[in-house]
Amino acid sequence: MKAFITGVAGFIGSNLADRLLADGHEVVGWDNLSTGQLRFLDGAIRQPGFRLMRGDTLDLLGMSAAMAGCDTVFHFAANADIRDGWSHPRRDLEQNTIATFNVLEAMRANGIRRIAFSSTGSTYGEALVTPDRPTPENDAFPIQTSLYAASKVAGEGLISAYAEGGQLDEAYVFRFVSILGERYTHGHVFDFYKQLIDHPEQLRVLGNGRQRKSYLYVQDCVDAMLHVLAAHTARSARHHTQVYNLGTPEFVEVNASIGHICGALGLKPTLEYTGGERGWVGDSPFIFLDTAKIQATGWRPKLTIAEGILRTLRWLEANRWVYDARA
Repeated sequence: MKAFITGVAGFIGSNLADRLLADGHEVVGWDNLSTGQLRFLDGAIRQPGFRLMRGDTLDLLGMSAAMAGCDTVFHFAANADIRDGWSHPRRDLEQNTIATFNVLEAMRANGIRRIAFSSTGSTYGEALVTPDRPTPENDAFPIQTSLYAASKVAGEGLISAYAEGGQLDEAYVFRFVSILGERYTHGHVFDFYKQLIDHPEQLRVLGNGRQRKSYLYVQDCVDAMLHVLAAHTARSARHHTQVYNLGTPEFVEVNASIGHICGALGLKPTLEYTGGERGWVGDSPFIFLDTAKIQATGWRPKLTIAEGILRTLRWLEANRWVYDARA
């Protein structure tokens, strides 16, 4: 494989690049470094099979030129700022939807016919299902609850249309739960640990702490994607598109996650809740995806949610520099 990875200096993209290089593949990385970290690529840059191209997904011509000679695209570059989406609504449209169109056009210009796309479990909004039942891939989409999710739905639609229009042989759409692990720089463990560094005696929690969420360790996420790509499951699928939920067959309450974090740190802070079942506009109080489809291919996550939380915390403890870098 000669893979082109957008967002290569990000959390998932850099972990994927390391894995592909270790497996003997070539990687061309594309990133504007607006949120990605060059330090995440320290290992990749030393590999002869890696080439980093600094550029933006909104630059169609530049991206098309950089993509030449590749055979598979992993499109991970995106704006993932759900919480403050209404402060900059155009950002989701440009960096998620229009950028995905540009990726597809750059692929078309280069005759590249296989794509893996990082979508989100947030596309299900607040799925109208029986309480506690995990959401399967074939559930009808309800009304969207965030600009981020709406922009990802649009990206999914573009990809499936390109596949149906004969422009792609294999299209893989991965709807992630929240991903945890090494190089994690966005989410609840990141936020809670930062607060506890600053004031270990008190922790502010958005919402009521009873939101129920599912998480997946980043190496399990990479395993899942490469597993189905190696099996070429989309090649013979109807419309040449396969949609997979990626997550663990469990969920955790925010309060329980706080317990894991504080227990590992030996802290007992006073919890201050902002109230309500949502932490912010667009926050879903319950995210739990049905992963039976991906598990039927033989993939299983290796880490539980609790183990993933602790791996993430220990990495953050050893890499506090990411807080200054994000600031």
